[in-house]
Amino acid sequence: MRRQLIAAGLAVVLAGAAAAGLAACREDKPAASAGSGVTREPCPDAVDRAKGCIYLGFISDLRNADAAAFTDAQQRFWNRVNRAGGIGGYEIDAVTYVRDNHNDTPTHVRAYRDIRGKVLALGQTMGTATTAAVITDMRADDMVAVPASRTSGWGFEPTVLESGASYCVEAVNAVDYARSTGPVRSVMAIHLPGDYGDDNAAGVKASAAANGMTFINIKTDPGAERQTGAVDAILARRPDLVVLAVNPEETEVIVRGAADGGFTGRIIGAGPSWDPELLRGPGAPALRALYLQSAPWAPWSADTPGHRAMREALGTMAPHEGQVAGWVSSYPLKAALVEAVRAAAAAGGQPTRAGLVRAARDQGAVDYDGMLPAGGGQSMILSPATGSGVAEVPVVRDFFAGPTLTGFTPDRPCFQEL
Repeated sequence: MRRQLIAAGLAVVLAGAAAAGLAACREDKPAASAGSGVTREPCPDAVDRAKGCIYLGFISDLRNADAAAFTDAQQRFWNRVNRAGGIGGYEIDAVTYVRDNHNDTPTHVRAYRDIRGKVLALGQTMGTATTAAVITDMRADDMVAVPASRTSGWGFEPTVLESGASYCVEAVNAVDYARSTGPVRSVMAIHLPGDYGDDNAAGVKASAAANGMTFINIKTDPGAERQTGAVDAILARRPDLVVLAVNPEETEVIVRGAADGGFTGRIIGAGPSWDPELLRGPGAPALRALYLQSAPWAPWSADTPGHRAMREALGTMAPHEGQVAGWVSSYPLKAALVEAVRAAAAAGGQPTRAGLVRAARDQGAVDYDGMLPAGGGQSMILSPATGSGVAEVPVVRDFFAGPTLTGFTPDRPCFQEL
């Protein structure tokens, strides 16, 4: 019950700002039926036409390069599953019910309501606020979903199948890494408002409190031209460590401005703060000198069975870190589907929403083909600015869970503590 109340609070917190926009598209509709999204008939592009079909829904922001790469990798993941024999007596359709949310919450709600009665689960729901806007419907529908976001709030929602460290945990580990390589008396979090930035900054705050550091919270607006205040704050306070939770365009301006002002401390950016194109810009020298990146999983070029399978499935496509995120995030849903299909077959029936919910809630350790370790709460430290793009990103520290995580058991999403 406590988990449900916390998750309800998540929806309220993140969807509140969009309430006015949702009013026009919020209408009472019945929950989708338990058997939605499963047919005895084969999938439209079936490999084996003797098998039935499980339809998955995907709500993404297809105009965004990261989201498009994420979605394409997921589709290739499920195509590989089908070519390997599917799941029990079924193949997976990851094409028919793909919808574009245009990074807009009302559009996301409409897309969900359009496909909710036609799919067994969501193979992707892009964004935290957008997903929070349909979380009540998802609960009513027994809809298991894979989020394309890593807020710590998903840890309180048992049928949202997150993968990798949350933004919050990633930040805690980043501070612990910095502590392991030199003294950190003060740490500054520079972050965008919203689920990503606030969650990461809350992790920095928690780590600072646990380790007796001075915590400096700098919230900044998006846009390269709006980072004067962030740069000024670094140069005025001179923290030992700066943790960034911004976009790449802000990263370049902040790091270059800090370096030009004589800052010699350390800067660690959360995963979304980096883009290899920064190596082509005027901030490249400063980034090589000051910048490291925290990451929830190994980079595109890593030598694991999962990474090798991903690269083989992608073929000649240009490498993109969004592909790694999409591929790795699909493993928990695959594991839950395997169990739900097995249980349904043993009972002489078809897989249902309720059966998939049970499989998701009872899920133990997921086999990620080496892409993620067995233990949770782990992340990595990379040095992307000293590599040569996506295909070569040096690993500074392999998967680790810092000592601050011991006993770190928040009872609500981290961003609510900022």
